[in-house]
Amino acid sequence: MAAVWSLLILLSSFFVARGVEDKHSSGTIGLGYSLSPLTPPTSLASPSGRFAFGFYSQDNGFSIGVWLEGNRKTDNKVVWTANRDDPPLHATATLTLNEKGLLLSSRVSGENKVIAYPNDSAVSVFSASMLDSGNFVLYNKVNHTIWESFEHPTDTLLGGQALLPSHELISSSSENDHSSGRFHLSMQLDGNLVLYPLDVDDDPTTAYWATAIDGVNRSLRLFLNSTGFLQLINNTDSSIYLEINSKFYPEVSYNDHNENTTTTSSNDSIVHSASLDVDGNFQLYTHQFEPSGGFRISRVLRALEDSCKVKGFCGTNSYCTFNDDRAYCACLPGTDFIDPQRNTLGCKRNYSEAHCKGGKDNIPLYNITPLQNIVWTTGIFYSEELMSMSACSQTCLEDCSCEAAQFSDGVCRKQKLPLWHLLRQHGANDESSTSTAFLKMGIRSLEADDGAVLDELKPHIERKDPTLKILLLTFSLVACSCALLAISGVFIFKFRVLRYKRLLEIGNLGLTGELTLASFSYNVLKRATNGFKEELGKGSFGAVYKGSLNRGRNLIAVKRLEKLVEEGEREFQAEMRAIGRAHHKNLVRLLGYCAEDSKRVLVYEYMGNGSLADLLFKSRQRPDWDERTRIALDVARGILYLHEECETPIIHCDIKPQNILMDDYWRAKISDFGLAKLLMGDHTRTFTVVRGTRGYMAPEWHKNVPISAKADIYSYGIVLLETVFCRRNLDTTVSNPEEIILSILVYKCLVEKKLDKLVLGEEVDKKSLERMVMVALWCIQDEPALRPSIKTVVMMLEGITDICIPPCPTASSI
Repeated sequence: MAAVWSLLILLSSFFVARGVEDKHSSGTIGLGYSLSPLTPPTSLASPSGRFAFGFYSQDNGFSIGVWLEGNRKTDNKVVWTANRDDPPLHATATLTLNEKGLLLSSRVSGENKVIAYPNDSAVSVFSASMLDSGNFVLYNKVNHTIWESFEHPTDTLLGGQALLPSHELISSSSENDHSSGRFHLSMQLDGNLVLYPLDVDDDPTTAYWATAIDGVNRSLRLFLNSTGFLQLINNTDSSIYLEINSKFYPEVSYNDHNENTTTTSSNDSIVHSASLDVDGNFQLYTHQFEPSGGFRISRVLRALEDSCKVKGFCGTNSYCTFNDDRAYCACLPGTDFIDPQRNTLGCKRNYSEAHCKGGKDNIPLYNITPLQNIVWTTGIFYSEELMSMSACSQTCLEDCSCEAAQFSDGVCRKQKLPLWHLLRQHGANDESSTSTAFLKMGIRSLEADDGAVLDELKPHIERKDPTLKILLLTFSLVACSCALLAISGVFIFKFRVLRYKRLLEIGNLGLTGELTLASFSYNVLKRATNGFKEELGKGSFGAVYKGSLNRGRNLIAVKRLEKLVEEGEREFQAEMRAIGRAHHKNLVRLLGYCAEDSKRVLVYEYMGNGSLADLLFKSRQRPDWDERTRIALDVARGILYLHEECETPIIHCDIKPQNILMDDYWRAKISDFGLAKLLMGDHTRTFTVVRGTRGYMAPEWHKNVPISAKADIYSYGIVLLETVFCRRNLDTTVSNPEEIILSILVYKCLVEKKLDKLVLGEEVDKKSLERMVMVALWCIQDEPALRPSIKTVVMMLEGITDICIPPCPTASSI
């Protein structure tokens, strides 16, 4: 009998093991599944085994991504990387699938981070899959996709993947380092696909390749189809707008293209990819899988014929040229490579800068070196004059500000170092029709000491007027006097100034070094606010006072927190760390804090133009329509950052016009974010104490249900209605009872197509008005599931996503 039981146990173990193996071999995993860099499993393969997701080696650690499987690990081609600019992970890192998403844990740092999570925080993850398309996907219980790597490309698009409007591909730093590099491909809202260097502003003068879709003011997305064609597709009706393969340079002739390449083939053994490569060129590839395993890669098309046409291919003070038809970077005379192993990073000066005398006195200090056919396509010239070539060389030598000059067509253009985007022209032999560059270099290298320089210049100095010796002696005496004054100043500083500096107690933050939060003493803040005298306002979290630092030069807003949850200083600092990491142009910046005994005080940047409530309800002249639409988008983008983009997602819990402040440029910024947890505890649990402001609170606050990010969506919907019509949602002063609740009135006018009667006497864009009203009405639906995510809200406001007419909001929800 015991033998029979042993056999049954053995068989059941076998079938369970086979079930787990089959599930993982299909590329699908469930909750609790984990990966680690060194202990198998280290990756999850797609059903065909061609793609894998997991840990791969980078530098002295590991990164997480998706790659094409080669015959060896060194043959793998990484096509997507998670958190690509984070430091390499330690070998103790673990990646686990839980209900919130993919949780990355590190035993060394003790940190936990969710690297892939649903767009809607109220939705739970149930499973994940590595698909044969190269897409890594998270699913909910009903097998709906709630997150996918295809929506977050890094430097590569795969067949079936799209680059959405206002999104971009960013090149990798090097072939082995997949952090962000020096170039980006932008899918612009005007329909243009454009390549730019990453180190300068996006501008027509800095672009080096574009599809040039002129006059098309519509949202397009770049799509790589399964047969290897790149297309610009209308984002609204998915109709093909333009095939752009013809805008690329083919690697083979078009006669051979259909026969010898796989661009138009739908062969299952072929994978197509389009990558923004390390050199800044956007290129189309095919990956032909061999029967024996691995793949053979072929480049089919490229955006630019040669790399020298990429602005910024070579770094500062270097120029692009060719050697045996291969582009490479060379240093300008007087400079050496910053990193000899990576010559595209640019060059640095290798000579000592002597004191500039100006005029003919510069001649013994510097030399001028001419270079033929070197041009720089971008740069700021501080001087442009008509003169001869020899005069151009001489004036740069004698000008203290000039470090390089470009002579072309009788014009001398002078500039300081560093020089950017240099190119060597080829095939021009007529000097009169080409460009000449003049570089000014010091006569001593960096290795030479100052004494050697003086020895070399001494004969020249002695030949000058004897009064130079008197001037040198006078200069020495003045220098000694300055040194004595400086020493005296140090003693004064120690005995008088440092006594006050100690009171500031700034620097001992107790936080990570990357943060700029300052720790203030309570006395310093009391003095900065003149005893908390001038109150700016009072809200759910406490009163706010106006203050100043640095003798009145820097204005601040100081908030004294009240009714905090019981916690120690370490817990409070942890919350400050989370809030302090949130940096966005539409969030009020937290500058520092005070955690002294039971006192908890926050220091914010000062917002000089009051709140949105003041602007909408109290100002004599309401903001114009364009200003109101901009403010609505500012607030939505700030909430988008809090919900989905900051390191620790934050639910605000009290979105209202009083908590939206206006800076000196009338840009809207959200305040009081992240503070709800200090008063209420964990946001994901049911609250026993209702927080928020009457009129802006979602209905679920009054029910025994968990609070999610959708509560902020409801509040934003009310704020959006108030912003559009410059009146409160609940206004009991109106004469007509049907107009007391704005949302009900607006819905009625929307259905009757009479929205314009609510903005009589004002010029507004009717389509924009209707779009914003429908977005607001969707946001204030009673059921949280009916409300859109904040990302969808932003896309609808920008006109990227179509909007259908929403149901009528109920009066009880107001």
